[in-house]
Amino acid sequence: MKLMSILLALSLVSVACSSKKKKEVADVDNSATIKRDYEVRDASSNTRPGWVEDAEVYAEQESMDVKKYRYFSFETEPKVNREIACNLAKANVRADIAGEITTFIQKSLGASQEGQAAIDANNPKTAPMREFVENTLAERVQALINGAAVVKTYWEKRNYTKALGAKKDYIGFTCASLIRMETARLAAAVDKASEDIVEKADDPETKANVKKALENLSEEFTKARHGEV
Repeated sequence: MKLMSILLALSLVSVACSSKKKKEVADVDNSATIKRDYEVRDASSNTRPGWVEDAEVYAEQESMDVKKYRYFSFETEPKVNREIACNLAKANVRADIAGEITTFIQKSLGASQEGQAAIDANNPKTAPMREFVENTLAERVQALINGAAVVKTYWEKRNYTKALGAKKDYIGFTCASLIRMETARLAAAVDKASEDIVEKADDPETKANVKKALENLSEEFTKARHGEV
């Protein structure tokens, strides 16, 4: 009986160890083994910083002030030199923020709690708003973004080769910027953009529908950045 108990205990330990090994294998990060068509020849850091992939997650992990600020990042395609790449990264992140806000506003206008679009594509009364949203909103939002500050910059010098899968052999520089912007300023830009859309409405009924669809939009945008909606 005692022998059976010992064997049973050993069996349970073996199963537990086996399960643990399987879990460890499942949790392995294989991102470094992904086949790439370039080799990194030089970089501003020994390791690729996490904020390049997800600025918000990085900020939370590093205990940065995520209540007062929102964090964004942008990485360029390979350019001929490092200066051009980094200048583009700093410039384009503003457009990237504006694009994110614009997309969020468009989604809010495209659906409501009642299941009806705030801007009806078949209603001629909404034509001025449609034109503004489609052609001018992103540019308008970008102009409203003030106070965006560069927190960190990361660059890489890459050697692209046909042997690794690239279309041709060449050297390119990529650059990424981590941008910080006050939540209050970001909310003000969202609210002002919403007001501009409402002002484009020609009749009171349409104006009321659009205003309702964009109500509390800055708060919803902030929640969405945190994954709450």
